[in-house]
Amino acid sequence: RNIDGKAWTKVNPNCGSTSFVVPDLIAGQEYFFRVRAENRFGVGPPAETIQRTTARDPIHPPDPPIKLRIGLVTKNSVSLTWKPPKNDGGAPVTHYNVECLRWDRTGEVKESWKQCNRRDVEETKFTVEDLVEGGEYEFRVKAVNIAGPSRPSATVGPLVVKDQTCPPSIELKEFMEVEEGTDVKIVAKIKGVPFPTLTWLKAPPKKPDDKSPVVYDQHVNKIVDENTCTLLIQQSRRNDTGLYTITAVNDLGTASKEMRLNVLGRPGPPVGPIKFESILADKMTISWLPPLDDGGSKITNYVIEKKEANRKTWVAVTNEPKECIFTVPKLMEGHEYVFRIMAQNKYGIGEPLDSEPETARNLFTVPGPPDKPTVSSITRDSMTVNWEEPEHDGGSPITGYWLERKETTGKRWTRVNRDPIKPMTLGVSYKVTGLIEGSEYQFRVSAINAAGVGPPSMPSDPALARDPIAPPGPPIPKVTDWTKSSVDLEWTPPVKDGGSRVTGYIVEFKEEGKEEWERVEIRGTKFVVTGLKEGCFYKFRVRAVNAAGIGEPGEVTDIIEMKDRIVAPDINLDASVRDRIVVHAGGVIRIIAYVSGKPPPTVSWSRDEQALPEEAKIEETAISSSLVIRNCKRSHQGLYTLLAKNDGGERKKTIIVDVLDVPGPVGMPLLTENLTNDSCKLSWFTPEDDGGSPITNYIIEKRESDHRAWTPVTYTVTRQNATVQGLIQGKAYFFRIAAENIIGMGPFTETTKEILIRDPITVPDRPEDLEVKAVTKNSVTLTWNPPKYNGGSDITMYVLESRLIGKDKFHKVTKDKMLDRKFTVEGL
Repeated sequence: RNIDGKAWTKVNPNCGSTSFVVPDLIAGQEYFFRVRAENRFGVGPPAETIQRTTARDPIHPPDPPIKLRIGLVTKNSVSLTWKPPKNDGGAPVTHYNVECLRWDRTGEVKESWKQCNRRDVEETKFTVEDLVEGGEYEFRVKAVNIAGPSRPSATVGPLVVKDQTCPPSIELKEFMEVEEGTDVKIVAKIKGVPFPTLTWLKAPPKKPDDKSPVVYDQHVNKIVDENTCTLLIQQSRRNDTGLYTITAVNDLGTASKEMRLNVLGRPGPPVGPIKFESILADKMTISWLPPLDDGGSKITNYVIEKKEANRKTWVAVTNEPKECIFTVPKLMEGHEYVFRIMAQNKYGIGEPLDSEPETARNLFTVPGPPDKPTVSSITRDSMTVNWEEPEHDGGSPITGYWLERKETTGKRWTRVNRDPIKPMTLGVSYKVTGLIEGSEYQFRVSAINAAGVGPPSMPSDPALARDPIAPPGPPIPKVTDWTKSSVDLEWTPPVKDGGSRVTGYIVEFKEEGKEEWERVEIRGTKFVVTGLKEGCFYKFRVRAVNAAGIGEPGEVTDIIEMKDRIVAPDINLDASVRDRIVVHAGGVIRIIAYVSGKPPPTVSWSRDEQALPEEAKIEETAISSSLVIRNCKRSHQGLYTLLAKNDGGERKKTIIVDVLDVPGPVGMPLLTENLTNDSCKLSWFTPEDDGGSPITNYIIEKRESDHRAWTPVTYTVTRQNATVQGLIQGKAYFFRIAAENIIGMGPFTETTKEILIRDPITVPDRPEDLEVKAVTKNSVTLTWNPPKYNGGSDITMYVLESRLIGKDKFHKVTKDKMLDRKFTVEGL
């Protein structure tokens, strides 16, 4: 039963031994147990446990602590730290015991481990005190749970107890960024023996050398711990931003570290004063400068409010402006207003900047009339109107213009633009479209400012809507050829025809050194200038002519010397000929090549660097050379080369000619082999000439030796062997084979001798029942029976052999053909 209950629960139905494992207990619950003995007469009285028992897993002492380290050492104390054991033994570690061993180098004092702590050590650090200065000590730690202490940890030491000294050192973060209103802890880790004196300094963000001591109060305080120094700033403000420096000083030296603190918050007020860029009866445009302090975050927008000067309530205007200028609309004429502006970032809205009171009123009038406009770029359906700003803008900048037009025969002015035309710095122009060709128009302009629309300008001079006509642009000429007395000119028409069709051209030329140009009028875009002097230098140019007159000249860039032109040979094959041509045997090989050059080159043909075949014919014209071979053969294929030469050099052109034909005869020898009594095997080699196309098939035919007619065997053989079936036993046959490609079938190759179809013949089996019938002192008589199988042919003879016992080699006894199955060996 558990300790809180009174009823006993039977655990087991029967148990024959004096021990038993009680199952199904609740972990952590405390129980009492009792046992009663039983025999055949009944159950005896119980024996109860005196102490309560807790149901839990077995508990063992913990493992020893790990990573025991020595910290600060003075002349009479040592600071230790360690890590808890990896295994607590099944129960939490309740405390630790620290032990030390003092070394005695003299051997006079017995060395033993002693516990250093008078009270239980619950943390993983401990300072051992009351040590003897100059003594040499070793330390260890034990962990304790309810099962008892652990084995001791690994020892540290031995070390000599004395004051340690070291210069100061500081660990400090270099940068920290916080939001305004949060508590800031700047923690510096300090090392140094003796413990150094610590000083905090602060400098403005943009003046890092202007450092001053930090003043400690309720807002800023300094907290010094065992090995740290913390600068605590409560409810941080924007002006806490700065460069903080901590300096540590002891007898052995000085150390310092800097940290930049950035406190992010709302921006400061914009920089004033607020300027009134424009004042109207119903709106004002105000401008300002960004705040000097953006709160450490980008300004996202500005909040603008207004109020009438005689009231106290502010009214929101907008929070959308991102630039430092805004036009406040919906003001009441004659009312006096005050405006204020606040910058905003992601942390909130900053302090306001207020303006001086200002009254909503008009300070200007409508603008005066612009000067009389002019008209340019006239076409049949459009004109461009140009004008300048009026001399008087009415005291307000010109914001736009209205442009009007009318036909000279009408009286009503019509507005051209739907929206006001924007002003331009160097005069205003506007293209008017949708005009009627042949009509005459006038235009006038009115300027617009904040006060309204001013009076119109004087009407422009009348302008007729038609396409303008001008002389054409220059052609683009080039010299295509020349001789010692003539030049061939070609040119492309001008890009611009001046609005009128080009009706002709003027070709001009002059000898170098002369001033006067000679001219010839023509209509086409080609001309040959003749009658020029050999050896002289000439310039050439061409002008286009239209209804508006003669255009600018287009000049040939090079000066031409009058002499016969030398042009290296050039060869171009006809479109029907490529670098490779394929012709069927019996067809025509025709290679047409266009040859050019000056002087005209000499042309020669060759095949495989040798003379052309006798069947080849050369046909020549003024511009071409053709090689023709009619009824061509396989032997005509090869590498044909055309060579053109003149004083300017030489040029080669090579053409591969393939002539396709039926394949040649199959390779010899053509072999036959008797397989069975109704079949034979044929084998042969591929033709030496496949006709220029791969062999696709072999055709096999047969005939009996006493017949003349050939009979097909098969038409689908792709290898160099075949088995012919369906032959007649005892008949003799001839066979012939022809190769085939995509062009056709080649000539037949016949077997040289007939083949007789019969069963194949092999050697016979061994004779049977060899016996000795009679023996004398120099002879032996032997008999035997025929073999069971004669190999497919009659037995023609028997061979009898003998050997002496002890010898390996048999010797032939019979010399003549012997058909009898009895023989006497004599001379033994």
